[in-house]
Amino acid sequence: MVDDSPGIDLDTSLGYLLKEAASALRAAMEEALRPLGLTVTQYSCLELLAQRPGLSNSDLARGAFVTRQSMNVLLQALESDGVVTREAPVGKALPTRLTSKGARMREAASAAVRGVELRMVADLTAAQQAAALDALRTMTAALRTPMRVE
Repeated sequence: MVDDSPGIDLDTSLGYLLKEAASALRAAMEEALRPLGLTVTQYSCLELLAQRPGLSNSDLARGAFVTRQSMNVLLQALESDGVVTREAPVGKALPTRLTSKGARMREAASAAVRGVELRMVADLTAAQQAAALDALRTMTAALRTPMRVE
C-alpha cells in the first residue's frame, strides 16, 4: 500500500531543519565541553546560575530543558564536586549558587561554547544574525501561545 498523503519535504521543512541545527549545535557543544569534563546540561546549569544566582531546582530544570528529577541528580553531583552550593530551603525551594570553583568552570565553558556559536554564525552577516534571532523568537512565541479553537 502506497501512502499518497502529502508529506513534509524534509529539505524545506523549518521544523526539521531547526531540529537538525539543534542536533548539530548540541554535538558541537558536547565536543567543546568534553575536555572541561562538562555536559551541555551541566554547562546550562552553570550558565543559568551565573546569570541568575539562587535559582531553585525547578527553575534550573526548566531553563536547562530537563526534568526536576534529572536536575536534582545533576545538582547533587555538582554540589559534591564543590561546584555549587545549595542554601537553606526557602519554602520548598532550595536556592543554588555557584562556588568560586563553579564560577571558574563556567567561565571556561562559556568561552568554549561562545567559540561554537561564533563558528555557527561565521557565514552570516550581522543583519542575517539579527533576522535569525527575531525569527526564532517569533516561532517560539507562536508555539507557546495556546491555539484558539473556533
